[in-house]
Amino acid sequence: MLTISESAVEVIKLVLVGGDSPASSGLRIAPAGEGLQASIAESPQEGDEVIEENGVRVFLEKEVSELLGDKTLDAEKDSNGELALAVRD
Repeated sequence: MLTISESAVEVIKLVLVGGDSPASSGLRIAPAGEGLQASIAESPQEGDEVIEENGVRVFLEKEVSELLGDKTLDAEKDSNGELALAVRD
């Protein structure tokens, strides 16, 4: 199962609060072209794996769940100094 780091939890909380999202919402990760796309979702879609960690929820599309099963969702600063989510082994 995907592990969510403390720093990723904080970034997800900021994104959800900044988007004025309902309490049941979460970050949904799904395939997009050659990569993955994260977006705010009010609830998981049928077949999504739901991971709850320290007050945040992450919804993983089934294919993504299998791909990221042994990984860690973390946060890092990008080239502009902004915090961004990243997947680590």
